[in-house]
Amino acid sequence: MSRRIKRTQPRSDRRDDRPLRGRDKQQDRARERVQTERPKAYRTGPKPPRLSERRPEQDKRQDDQGKRAAFAAEPAKLTPDAPPLPKKVQTVVVTADEDNMRIDRFLEARFPGLSFSHIQRIVRKGELRVDGKRADSKDRLQAGQSVRIPPLRLDAPKVPGALSEAAQKTLDALKAMILFEDDDVLVLNKPAGLAVQGGSGTTRHIDQMLEVMRDAKGQKPRLVHRIDKETAGCLLVARTRFAATHLTGAFRHRSARKVYWALVAGVPKPKQGRISTYLAKEESEDDTIMRIAAHGDEGASHAVTYYAVVEASAQKLAWVSLKPVTGRTHQLRAHMAHIDHPILGDPKYFSKENWELPGGLQNRLHLLARRIVIPHPRGGVIDVTAPLPPHMLQSWNLLGLEADRYDPIENAPEE
Repeated sequence: MSRRIKRTQPRSDRRDDRPLRGRDKQQDRARERVQTERPKAYRTGPKPPRLSERRPEQDKRQDDQGKRAAFAAEPAKLTPDAPPLPKKVQTVVVTADEDNMRIDRFLEARFPGLSFSHIQRIVRKGELRVDGKRADSKDRLQAGQSVRIPPLRLDAPKVPGALSEAAQKTLDALKAMILFEDDDVLVLNKPAGLAVQGGSGTTRHIDQMLEVMRDAKGQKPRLVHRIDKETAGCLLVARTRFAATHLTGAFRHRSARKVYWALVAGVPKPKQGRISTYLAKEESEDDTIMRIAAHGDEGASHAVTYYAVVEASAQKLAWVSLKPVTGRTHQLRAHMAHIDHPILGDPKYFSKENWELPGGLQNRLHLLARRIVIPHPRGGVIDVTAPLPPHMLQSWNLLGLEADRYDPIENAPEE
């Protein structure tokens, strides 16, 4: 008797729903398990062909792509873990990469998670010393100097959970300020009147508000530069230690480009120019200002600003675009006052006699951190622009200034 042998189609051509038996069923289950356990990076792009339809070179190419994608998806492994906090006094030497870094930024970079208040406290008590001498948190270090660091402690990270009503309001306020964000960087549109960091009599500031944005590891976003309390506009914040290191380096090496807008008294002549002076801090019982100093004066630092008149209003006021090359305290305000065209609403540097504020304009500082351009820590460029704050927008409308006019500061050198 002859036996009929039923030929079955290859597995790759099956289209029915009949259950599989034996080894076939086990192989399919194994294949399904592998597919569900692969990372998402392997599943980018179009649906891959079935195993029976793949050619050897396709398998190798897809595997290589998957490995590259998986590596790119884990950038955090490129940065070393934070060193442990010193439990006793230690002395460290400033490296070449840390040259010209402010003391407070030096501590934040070496020991991520240290609070601003803790840094200020050890500096104020004289526990932190540079080459054996007391130092101020704003002093800048030089490569090779010895820094005495006392025992440090981190603020206890908050337990994840629901935010309090006050913390939620703070978080909402920060989110409303965001002009740009990704996993490494935030650019905030800081409102005029809100301080960046704490000081005497200051209870609410950006650094304190950022506490509500701590991540799962307890790390708080870090400030990488500052703008004056009454100045509105672009404020750059690093979300990670990796980003903070790269962004502070960009500022230190002047790779960052900043553009400011101001409304000043009179119309500068020539309409485009360069201001180069030395500035030194002058303190009194009531106030602290930056004065024009001579080269070699104690505490004097070189400051350079480019300016360009964008539009004038009846020869009494001018909309000026400013590009600071250096980043000295109050640099733009002191420089515009120096050439006798102080910024409107400046309580420290506006001193023109018998000058009356035009009707309808608010007596508030008319200075905006309009734009920031800086290399991104992971490649590419961050280029963010802030809108006019309400009081400046009101002035622009009253004076008939057109905020979309071409900005000639684009032609200023990048020295």
